[in-house]
Amino acid sequence: MHNPNRVTLLPLVPVFAAIAYLCVGVLAWPVRMLQAQAAASAAAQNAGEIPTPPPNSPAGANAYSCGVPATPPPNGRPQQAVFPKNQYPVLLPAASLLGAHNDLPNPFQPGVDWGQLPAGRKWGSTASVTTAPDGTIWVVDRCGVSGAGGTTCAGPNTGVHPIFQFDTSGKLLKNFGAGMFVSPHKLSVDKDGFLWMADNGSHQVFKLTKDGAIVLTLGKKGVAGPGLDEFDAPTEVAVAQNGDIFVADGHTGGGLAIGNARIMKFDKNGKFLKTWGKKGMGPGELDVPHTLGFDSRGRLFVGDRQNNRIQIFDADGKFIAQWFQFGRPSGLYIDKKTDTLYVADSESRDGRTNTGLNALPATGYGFNPGIRRGIRIGSAKDGVVKTFIADPCPYPYAGVSTLAEGVTVDSEGNVYGADFLMNVRKFAKK
Repeated sequence: MHNPNRVTLLPLVPVFAAIAYLCVGVLAWPVRMLQAQAAASAAAQNAGEIPTPPPNSPAGANAYSCGVPATPPPNGRPQQAVFPKNQYPVLLPAASLLGAHNDLPNPFQPGVDWGQLPAGRKWGSTASVTTAPDGTIWVVDRCGVSGAGGTTCAGPNTGVHPIFQFDTSGKLLKNFGAGMFVSPHKLSVDKDGFLWMADNGSHQVFKLTKDGAIVLTLGKKGVAGPGLDEFDAPTEVAVAQNGDIFVADGHTGGGLAIGNARIMKFDKNGKFLKTWGKKGMGPGELDVPHTLGFDSRGRLFVGDRQNNRIQIFDADGKFIAQWFQFGRPSGLYIDKKTDTLYVADSESRDGRTNTGLNALPATGYGFNPGIRRGIRIGSAKDGVVKTFIADPCPYPYAGVSTLAEGVTVDSEGNVYGADFLMNVRKFAKK
């Protein structure tokens, strides 16, 4: 999640509605309890209610608030009207102004809080969940705290491990990374099993073994800049089949004329090859390139978040297409076996709110009218969107971010979402 003024986000929008009960596959918790929780969550969602967190959930402190502010408007006088539950007078259309559909079928069950964390540990803010070639699921959070950018894994959190490896049941396999990063953003895994961390707090990119040993570092620690050996809050790394390294560079200044907005390309040894992109809205221009992924043809998909679109390039940076129908992309994942594209929209909003408080910053950050947040799933081949996991938090959205900011899928077709609002959830196929 992104703050356009590049200030660490304090939990001023305590977070949001995760929908369900216990971690999938926890043998000590009977299956019938999970089924009952899922049914109760579905009923609550249909009734427009926000479920309360179950005992033993790994969800963080903010994960069930839907971003509703903890404090009322000053002096009890709201800046905007507040309507009774389920009586907000503005309804979302079947499709947004940019053509993202809100009325697609959902073939998934309500999400369940997921991941068996170490004793006493709860999820912090996260934008990152991804599937490795061996089928395991990797997650990175901000060392158990709420925030974006800044120094979430430094200071008092230096001793907290932010990197997790799980099997698909949620069993914890590995947990490491304490003291290595300042504010980790997204983690990707290449075809050889190496991990690639984009740390937008240190302005660096790291290549690691699956045991956590650093084998390559790009960027200068603590230095944000436009140089060819510098980054300004990099967001994600994608590695091509030939080993070339692509970095999305520019989490700073969404909607503002500051910060980088480019793709950086390096060879497999970290030698700079080329860069493309600049701040703007035209084809090939970028504003908060937030997520990356390759399809089976080697085309690079870029989640151009502040421009509410995906842009597609060849490996040399030639513009191919732009797609608005998947929503505002905070995260994307492409299953190369089928070229199925999963896109997480965690931020779209139009300024309306039902809390009495204004929701949209003056910069226009996140402005994408007429769209429901959620995970849209379709084809990377032709761009057709087929299904939609809708955000259960009610429109109009009270907070900056809800539902998944990162997304992935396992070999069985189950979807996983990583939430800025301190949770990871699994959406099992019906």
